[in-house]
Amino acid sequence: MSVIVFLLVLFFISLLLALILTPVVKVIAQDLEIVDKPSERKMHRTPIPYCGGVAIYLSVFASLLIAAVIYPFSGHTLTGREMSVFFSLFLGGTLTMLVGLIDDIVNMPPKVKLLCQIVIVLIIVQFGVAVTFISNPFGAGIYYLPKWLSIVVTLVWIVGIMNALNLLDGLDGLLAGVTTISALIFLAVSLIKGQFLIAMVMASLAGAALGFLRYNFNPAQLFMGDAGSLLIGILFASCSVIGALKSTATLALFVPVLIMGLPIMDTLWAILRRAKNRQPIFKADKGHIHHRLMNLGLSQRQVVLIIYAINALLGILGLALFHYVK
Repeated sequence: MSVIVFLLVLFFISLLLALILTPVVKVIAQDLEIVDKPSERKMHRTPIPYCGGVAIYLSVFASLLIAAVIYPFSGHTLTGREMSVFFSLFLGGTLTMLVGLIDDIVNMPPKVKLLCQIVIVLIIVQFGVAVTFISNPFGAGIYYLPKWLSIVVTLVWIVGIMNALNLLDGLDGLLAGVTTISALIFLAVSLIKGQFLIAMVMASLAGAALGFLRYNFNPAQLFMGDAGSLLIGILFASCSVIGALKSTATLALFVPVLIMGLPIMDTLWAILRRAKNRQPIFKADKGHIHHRLMNLGLSQRQVVLIIYAINALLGILGLALFHYVK
């Protein structure tokens, strides 16, 4: 079985699982009354079930387990290092999903949630998920970071991406669509770089996000909640550190920044905006890019499609940059 065929099979397995599991999770959330109630800050006007991220989590990792059964037929074998990487992704993803799920149910204080994220990242750093070096952009030479600085940089990157994607999840179908597009770009880069394990994770994530989008696009039948947005964030951020986007060229650091450029820019702007207005950084507002576009008179669907297009363009630029620096 060729690599491309194997990844396509994995994508469709994850897609099918998401299409099956998402309505099941929706019914369970409704029965347990785990719903997102309307408020002045939110767009929906009726209670919407939460916890869709559980369906994404189950679809991603169940499809990867199924893939493990058919994996030998792909003609590839996982090294010990790749097995350690996969375990770190599974452990980090599971803990993150559980923290997000608890937050969806009991509305965890922001500082407590941030502390949990930091602890999770510190755990996966022990498995080698860390930014350990940079290279000289003007010539040869690699500069290895002191351990403490490596941990700090990794923490800022992974926790930052987790919360950036969490903040982007403000309109029906927005984050699910952006995830699908970004995961496919990451998948392409992984294949070019020869990082088969990361390609598998991205294929599963793209399929799960697309299947979930079937029920999350406007008008949404349920939301992914923090269980989904934080999970997606840690998978993207971790894979950008340990996977196909890791390069000895300093300019390669801009590749994942471009692929996830929209949520990163939106988050940086939100931090600056709240600091200027002397507001707590974690205080929610309606100043994000999707809110501003809707203030122009655009509908939710129009705004979402515009952001999809911007995200795809930035992803293609990131892919082009990868070809330049690889």
